Amino acid sequence: MPSVGVKIYSVFFKLWLRHRLQSLAAAGGGPDPAAAAFGVSCRPDEATAPANPAFSAADGVASKDLHIDPNSSLSVRIFLPTPPPHAHLLAHSRRASDPTPAPASNGAAPYRGYLPHAVSSPRAPASARRRLPIVVQFHGGGFATGSSSATANDAFCRRVAKLCDAIVVAVGYRLAPESRYPAAFEDGVKVLKWIAKQANLAMMSKVGGGVDTFGASTVEPWIAAHGDPARCVLLGASCGANIADYVTRKVVEGSKPFDPIKVVAQVLMYPFFIGSVPTHSEIRLANSYFYDKSTCILAWRLFLSEKEFNLDHPAANPLAPGRGGPPLKCMPPTLTVIAEHDWMRDRAIAYSEELRKVNVDSPVLDYKDTVHEFATLDVFLKTPQAQACAEDIAIWMKKYISLRGHEFSY
Repeated sequence: MPSVGVKIYSVFFKLWLRHRLQSLAAAGGGPDPAAAAFGVSCRPDEATAPANPAFSAADGVASKDLHIDPNSSLSVRIFLPTPPPHAHLLAHSRRASDPTPAPASNGAAPYRGYLPHAVSSPRAPASARRRLPIVVQFHGGGFATGSSSATANDAFCRRVAKLCDAIVVAVGYRLAPESRYPAAFEDGVKVLKWIAKQANLAMMSKVGGGVDTFGASTVEPWIAAHGDPARCVLLGASCGANIADYVTRKVVEGSKPFDPIKVVAQVLMYPFFIGSVPTHSEIRLANSYFYDKSTCILAWRLFLSEKEFNLDHPAANPLAPGRGGPPLKCMPPTLTVIAEHDWMRDRAIAYSEELRKVNVDSPVLDYKDTVHEFATLDVFLKTPQAQACAEDIAIWMKKYISLRGHEFSY
């Protein structure tokens, strides 16, 4: 069972969360339709971590924020692990669009900037030309709270970037009730298309012949210089897992708009699934720690419009009759993480079982004495379970992102 401290903290957390959601429901998303369309991606009173474009002395990861959609508040925070040796040889090719930050304190090395064409040049060192897999991450928070820059999410993404040696793109999708369904889901699709655009612009940019293709100056250097779009993994926590699964389905339905991105796997951490017919865990653990069922239903009411509210909505129930979309056999390998004391666990297990029935690699990692968001909530980030979960995810993920084949197994 969770410790006494966790139980006490859970009581106050549930009171805070319910009050927050009720306040948002009362506000109703604001009276201005234009402002509602633009949306918000972060609550002003939530703790956030500033982006740091220098390689941290603590974990060797740099980060920066980008607002990628002029028509909405959609943004991303990009995490880049320590560069390979000899990367300093490319410092002279720094882009004006990615200025060198001031040297960081505590011995952190600043990121010097790279040109996409420089790392693709045959004259560049092999270590500087290496490409990193891209992990697109969606935070939790019941569609109404949380952000890509939240303190806990920043720490979790840094951990993933370091353990997986991958670029992590944390998506700051629009929140409800200002932006209801399908805004968050559409934002996930937009980010994947934006990454694809970066890869395409980088490939069109040629220095050898002195040609700078129109639009190449808008390339985001961290993605273009170091990202490998052919090794993309979607990772979502709680409601972020629902978004990740939706985006994956869109890629499977029609991959052409996302070329050259290939989603090789997805990771669903305690997905925010629900349905009209209660499962055993939904009955037994309805009042479980941190996220009880009644509060989560309130979050769904904020996310879905009054007309659309239905616990078997395609966004809520992945196995609802008539959901549509591609056959499950077309889905990529899917790792599901569940917690022992989470009322949503049974439905996540059922989805994983359906994937296995059609021969999709879809293991389930079940962690004892844990609660919903045990690996991504700030109060748990330093616990052994949270660390072990991140390490387990990295081990499984490397089966599909390693360039040396499938020597990794779980």
